[in-house]
Amino acid sequence: MYSFAYHCPASLADAKALLGRIEEARLLAGGQTLIPTLKQRLASPDAVIDLKGIGGLAAIERRGDALAIGALAKHAAVAASPVVRQAIPALAGLADGIGDPQVRNRGTLGGSIVNNDPAADYPAAVLGLGATVHTSERAIPADGFFTGLFETDLEPGEIVTSVSFPIPHRAAYVKFPNPASRYAMVGVFVAETSSGIRVAVTGAGPCVFRLAAAEQALARSFAPASLDGLRVDSQGLSSDIHAGAAYRAHLVAVMARRAVLQALG
Repeated sequence: MYSFAYHCPASLADAKALLGRIEEARLLAGGQTLIPTLKQRLASPDAVIDLKGIGGLAAIERRGDALAIGALAKHAAVAASPVVRQAIPALAGLADGIGDPQVRNRGTLGGSIVNNDPAADYPAAVLGLGATVHTSERAIPADGFFTGLFETDLEPGEIVTSVSFPIPHRAAYVKFPNPASRYAMVGVFVAETSSGIRVAVTGAGPCVFRLAAAEQALARSFAPASLDGLRVDSQGLSSDIHAGAAYRAHLVAVMARRAVLQALG
């Protein structure tokens, strides 16, 4: 990898100051994407700013009708948390299915959603639950956070600090994983929330998205049979060596039905 300066600030203010002072700097949360990128020389920042020294960014707590999870909370911590398991079991299950033990013990919630990999699991939960992403500057609703392939609504110098997940009446996440990486070839998060039904799809396209047809069908009756006639348009979906767009479109409908069945227990 190319040489770079390493910083480990002790506060959010210090991290922001470094970002403002260094023109080409990258934030390090868990490093599951950044470190391989640096090793492959696909990025050459002047500095890496490690957020691990900032206290309070890994907390997991229930706040009324919402679950607040810090940006530096590791996947393994979310999966094992009694608070998460009690409040949103689907979120704990999602975290437990990410990668392998090594990835789950290094990767973080904040790193995952900021990177916005099209096959990542967490974006489906954020969008599917209608979560709010809190940053050093503002609060961003999930529907406006993910904007495209590896892109989000974050501004330069803005740092994600936590995510607030509204606790649903019931929810489930089911994915068809790549057998090697366990990334989602297609993953569907279904939630019955106080504001209605939400269905989010990851892995199928260049960015996580909501499936309006499924939401409307489930709003009439929250049952797998409601999705029996669901047809997903393959136009715009991803096609690669693992699966074509038409196959992914089929998987979306299958995973959605399985998610509803799992949500019903």
